[in-house]
Amino acid sequence: MNLDRRLLALLRGPRGAFIVTVALGVLGGLLIVAQAALAAAMVDAVFLQGGDLATIRGAAVAFVAVLLARALAAWGAEVSAFRVAAAVKRTLRARLLTHLEALGPLYTHGERTGELTNTLTEGLEELETYFRHYLPQVVLAAAVPLLVLVLVFPRDWISGLILLFTAPLIPLFMNLIGSIAESLTKKQWQQLERMSAFLLDALQGLTALKILGRSREYIRRVEEVSDRFRATTLEVLRIAFISALVLEWVGTLSTAVVSVGIGLRLLYGRLAFEQAFFVLLLTPEFYFPLRQLGARFHAGMGGVAAAERIFAVLEQPPQVPAGTGRGRAVAHPFPLRLERVTFTYPDASAPALQDVSLTLEEGTQVALVGPSGAGKSTLAGLLLRFIVPQRGEIWAGEHRLAEIPPAVWRQSVAWVPQQPYLFNTTVEANIRLARPDASREEVVRAAKIARADAFIRALPEGYETVVGEQGARLSGGQAQRIALARALLKNAPFLILDEPTASLDPEHEAAIQEGLQALLARRTALIIAHRLQTVTHADKVAVLENGRLVQVGAPDALAAQEGLFRRLLQAREAAA
Repeated sequence: MNLDRRLLALLRGPRGAFIVTVALGVLGGLLIVAQAALAAAMVDAVFLQGGDLATIRGAAVAFVAVLLARALAAWGAEVSAFRVAAAVKRTLRARLLTHLEALGPLYTHGERTGELTNTLTEGLEELETYFRHYLPQVVLAAAVPLLVLVLVFPRDWISGLILLFTAPLIPLFMNLIGSIAESLTKKQWQQLERMSAFLLDALQGLTALKILGRSREYIRRVEEVSDRFRATTLEVLRIAFISALVLEWVGTLSTAVVSVGIGLRLLYGRLAFEQAFFVLLLTPEFYFPLRQLGARFHAGMGGVAAAERIFAVLEQPPQVPAGTGRGRAVAHPFPLRLERVTFTYPDASAPALQDVSLTLEEGTQVALVGPSGAGKSTLAGLLLRFIVPQRGEIWAGEHRLAEIPPAVWRQSVAWVPQQPYLFNTTVEANIRLARPDASREEVVRAAKIARADAFIRALPEGYETVVGEQGARLSGGQAQRIALARALLKNAPFLILDEPTASLDPEHEAAIQEGLQALLARRTALIIAHRLQTVTHADKVAVLENGRLVQVGAPDALAAQEGLFRRLLQAREAAA
């Protein structure tokens, strides 16, 4: 049986609806018995006892009432089962999204976006069939045949024995075939995830593929990936069809054995007609829940395969404890102090940061420089609380940063990345992300300070213009100014700036610099400097090399002394 304890634990929430689903299913089984008893009594009364319509009027009315009650019970079971599945999906989706947020960029950057998206969509949809059809059927496959046996044995113990000994054949064959299909189902799910990730990569990199002349090659690779998924899916379907054939054959043959036995004993007068007809009507209903379980067994395997991936994500321990996220921003977060901080990425052979000590005083601007891979982004990630140090301590004023819930701490931090992410919504909504309760006037004021208001008003619908996925309808400079407006609207006391002018042309750079000066005014800032001319405006420069802090001081002082900073300046001048 495809019963996973982690999945069963999800029924605690909609437990009432699940009980109703099963109860209505069992009620349907009782009504089937009542229907068979009424049908047997009416046929016996009319054809063998010579009765007329008046004789069976009461039984006929009861028969119609039972039919209506069965329909209502089936409808109610379907509705409550849908509610069970919907509640489980809603709960699991919320848990997944919350856990992905807690895992942070360190985890999501290491995963393929297509696979995660497939898990959040197709994976959860697979679970609907599992909870809506398969699990209730597991209970009904045990309860309804048992109910039939209890009623058949007193009337015909021989048929009861046949039913008792043939019933286990269906679960037996179902598990034998299911063990073969299980590995194929998991393989099918893994290939679906890989295909989703591959297609998303291809779509996102379509421009590069066209420029490099590799789009035709990728089309062939898409065909290969799709063919592998198609072949595995057909294998799963082939096993499912074979399984259905075997289960139907077992059920039909068992019903035939019972029917032949009843017919012979009826012929020789060893069994009353009403009893024989009653048992004969119930026999197919005895096997029906078991055959239904076999038909839904493969849906159950699909749900378990999807759940493996879902729980693999949920069981990943977050780098940073989520905390409650309640409370106001820290009133006095300065000075910010890193004391002998060390951090090593999972599976990395060397620390990304090692024994780094650095102080950011209130109102000062510290430029962080160093070669690629020196640890600049890691240090920013620590201060954003996406990751936590394995050794050392970070202080925000008198508070340990580890003791402040990440959501509370981030109220004190504004982050302007080199390539800001814009959502496929309006300009105003993208700016307002920093402070959803801000008024339209505050949004416009922030855009004006960031030197973005003029170009926004020139857009087709002004602030209501949809910017496209990842800001595709805007230039790089326009996207950067919207990011600056977003940071200005947040008005946080601490700013982490991944130099946003590093990849812009001089015209756009001048506009961004004006907005930057307004953003940096009277704020404490850590500026990740990619171009060394940026550091001339900083109060202090921190130089990283191979994860270690090798120099700290004023720009002019570091430029005058031997060291990495001076060599970087000389390399820039030689390149110019």
